[in-house]
Amino acid sequence: MPRTLAVMLKRYPRDTLHPGDVLISNDPYHGTGHLNDVTMARPIFRDGRLIAFVASVFHSVDIGGAPSVDARDSYEEGLTIPVVKIVRGGVENEDVVAFLQENLRAFDETMGDIRAQFSAYKQAEQRLVRILADEGVGDLDELIDDILRRSEASMRAAIAAVPDGSYRDEIMLDGFESPLKICCEVRVAGSDITVDYAGSSPQIARPINSVMNYTISYSNYALKCLFDPATPNNDGTFRPITIRAPEGSIVNPRRPAPVWARHLCGHYLPPVIFSALAAVIPDRVIADCGSPLWNVYFQGRQLDGRPFMKMFFMNGGHGARDGADGAPCLSFPSNVATVSIERFESSVPILITEKSLLPESGGAGRFRGGAGQRLSFTNAASGPVSMTIRHERVKFPPRGLLGGEHGAPGRDLINGLVVAPKGRYELKPGDVVTFETPGGGGVHAPNSIATAGRKEIP
Repeated sequence: MPRTLAVMLKRYPRDTLHPGDVLISNDPYHGTGHLNDVTMARPIFRDGRLIAFVASVFHSVDIGGAPSVDARDSYEEGLTIPVVKIVRGGVENEDVVAFLQENLRAFDETMGDIRAQFSAYKQAEQRLVRILADEGVGDLDELIDDILRRSEASMRAAIAAVPDGSYRDEIMLDGFESPLKICCEVRVAGSDITVDYAGSSPQIARPINSVMNYTISYSNYALKCLFDPATPNNDGTFRPITIRAPEGSIVNPRRPAPVWARHLCGHYLPPVIFSALAAVIPDRVIADCGSPLWNVYFQGRQLDGRPFMKMFFMNGGHGARDGADGAPCLSFPSNVATVSIERFESSVPILITEKSLLPESGGAGRFRGGAGQRLSFTNAASGPVSMTIRHERVKFPPRGLLGGEHGAPGRDLINGLVVAPKGRYELKPGDVVTFETPGGGGVHAPNSIATAGRKEIP
């Protein structure tokens, strides 16, 4: 969000903003990495002075184009909304709304989400101004600077407690025609830490590339989890951290590389950082989880002929850690959860006929990885349903850590036959698609003594 807002303020400097304005953009190279995520921000004024912003990101299931695993550039992936004012002085910009209406299949649903956030922004502004009045605070600047300084100091203290050095790892991705690789070097020097992805695979003309914003976010998140999870999450926390990635690589692509499924690359960043640091902080890391997050897009027609597009998320097993088994079907590093089966089935002509744990899918170890799950979907529509999937951890399963064993790889099946994990398929009425998500990796060799020789880091 800080990087996105900075880009917005280049387009609309502070002196061009007015009470009631709302800025919008979904440019993946300035935002969260793909077109479906729409970022909006509203300036908050008090006594005619700009004192803060309230902002949010929401995921729109439909953003025009098609969710294709074969997109060769970002232009094929849908509608790009440049930085514009979707609300001016409290009044919706009809030109921007018209562009959205002509490009979105589910315009009413998307605008409903957008307008709900307009209401939330208004309420946030009212509450912030009321709090400041109640507390007798005239200016937020001093308070914010103090919060940022405290967060920075806390993170620096945690980093400084780890021995200086260079720690490396690399991880393989299933990729498309051939595997891909992410290389990672973590350098600790006093209270500063640098993560460098030099050596990672070049960007490809498939929608798996992770833009720099996304790479920075998931790298920062991993380090926050490891070093200082309890303090407030803000920009001060990340001042001691430097993230580097070669331009033109899968973790820092050049425009217009396709990026729709950027999580298929970005979700590998926490595990490769964890594995690199396992030698010095083994009690804090976890083994690989059954991520990147699995999902499926269904597109077809309701029984009454109305079109639908619906996404369903599925999680693999969580990686084990030193001291505890991994949980089954728990998402990490994403925190996405899906709707209930009943809600899903009531909204589309698709039935979920199985949802069960996969026994022994978690990697063995003194602490076992979490189990994956099996889900089966039956096309109950009167016509065909298009299905798009983009899944990883089929060729290279979640890795064990510190001697633990790998989790089970994932599988995709249609009517019992294995199909490629990245593709678009047409399901005829009665066809059954089954997904078996990967199990998490184990930690420590089975029957080993986990704490032998371990150095505790405060």
